[in-house]
Amino acid sequence: MSKQPLSFSIVDVFAEHKYEGNQLAVFRHAAHLSTEEMLAITREMNFSETTFILSEEPVNGGYDVRIFTPKEEVEFAGHPTLGTAYIIQKDIVGHPVQQIVLNLKIGQIPVTFDEKNPGMAWMQQKPPIFGEIIDLDTIAAVLGIPASSIDPRYPIQEVSTGLPALIVPLKSLKDVQRCKVNRDLYFQLIEPLSAKMILVFCPETCQAGNTLNARVFGDYYGAPEDPATGSANGDLAGYLVKYRYFGNESIDISVEQGFEIMRPSILYHRASQKEDHISIQIGGKTIYTAKGEWV
Repeated sequence: MSKQPLSFSIVDVFAEHKYEGNQLAVFRHAAHLSTEEMLAITREMNFSETTFILSEEPVNGGYDVRIFTPKEEVEFAGHPTLGTAYIIQKDIVGHPVQQIVLNLKIGQIPVTFDEKNPGMAWMQQKPPIFGEIIDLDTIAAVLGIPASSIDPRYPIQEVSTGLPALIVPLKSLKDVQRCKVNRDLYFQLIEPLSAKMILVFCPETCQAGNTLNARVFGDYYGAPEDPATGSANGDLAGYLVKYRYFGNESIDISVEQGFEIMRPSILYHRASQKEDHISIQIGGKTIYTAKGEWV
């Protein structure tokens, strides 16, 4: 592996306070690293994801960035997008800007900063694609819950705004909290699917003022449970609008995640449908926690 020092930063994303949300390591000056080196560094960090900034100047209007989980590179992920844009603004650009664009494997993703709310930013996700529908008994067995815990009014369906997730509507907070993934059945389920993550949600919350509670399971990516998942929440936002979960074609809500694993996170959803197009923005706060040099 290259001995050239790399600077890195650690941030908490979708965090209302330090040491909450989802941790992210962001490496700069990484263009010389091979894919294998990036993956090895990601495994050493052992966060849900680690990102590598390849360009210190915009390329075609955006900054080249690669995103890795401990298992593999991914085309898109939510908290790495927000967290990396935050570091680019703070440490590369060096002053507040309205927008940073990331050049990811999936394409360009713009991140817009809230001038009135420091650390708060919104990313525009791709329009949702709706895939396979899974039967109720199958997913109940995977989650280790009775089938009666699942809300039968809505489908159990694959949705993707860049990184697919299987969306599962549950009835109560108790049902969400009792989920315990059967690892063997989970891997059997996802093997033929595009979605490798499972997002469960319900309309009851741990914290007053939030709209939904969610958990995300993604052992395939090396994260048995993720504290805050922007990509899967984008999938959820598209699902909520398509199936009129709140009775209309637009939403402006807050979703709590990570409470069950002591990493409380808040993800903000803005989504609306006009004709066949669903526009989705996922927002959250980023907090700087550490910086250093890789040797």
